[in-house]
Amino acid sequence: MYMPPHFEETRVEVMHRLIEEYPLGMLVSAADGQLDANHLPFLLDPTRGQFGTLLFHVARGNPVWAQCDEPIAPMVVFQGPQAYISPNWYPSKGEHHQAVPTYNYAVVHAHGRLRVMDDEKQLRSLLARLTRKMEADQPKPWRMGDAPAEFIADMLTKIVGLELEITRLSGKWKASQNRSDPDKIGAVAGLRQVGTHETIAMADTMVAANPATFSK
Repeated sequence: MYMPPHFEETRVEVMHRLIEEYPLGMLVSAADGQLDANHLPFLLDPTRGQFGTLLFHVARGNPVWAQCDEPIAPMVVFQGPQAYISPNWYPSKGEHHQAVPTYNYAVVHAHGRLRVMDDEKQLRSLLARLTRKMEADQPKPWRMGDAPAEFIADMLTKIVGLELEITRLSGKWKASQNRSDPDKIGAVAGLRQVGTHETIAMADTMVAANPATFSK
């Protein structure tokens, strides 16, 4: 990933927070000279390994679980807040008109090797943890025990658990760090005026990525 220094995020805890808030990642792997992409929900265990470990599962019919020994290691891409930035929001445009549209975003790339977790006890534990996380905001969270035991047992035979111990973690926060303070402030104001969930999330990301500007 192209990484100008002013957009690079190196704090592991910040990258972990994005993964936890945006758990649907894109697993990119290579097999037989072809790239493959699978969009999957991931559970992050930050305590395992230097950069944490990603836990997930796929359908047994998905060939990705048989690619653990491929020479090219896979990576998972997590997309955080993203939004279009109009040059009309920059005060500098009214001064010299030397401004163009851009797109701001925050992303994390997690690299590592896949390992199969095909033990039923491990798989049940993974699914229970993933369910607890995803159901946490529900008024009455669903639990695996809510379904018939024989149904769950049958479903377990149709999936494969996987884990990816992260060996390299990189983050890019393109959040107008290269703009002047007035332009950053104008862009945040413009995003908040649009007022969608995504633009507000990007505005908050910009404020956090530019503390010297927004702490004045």
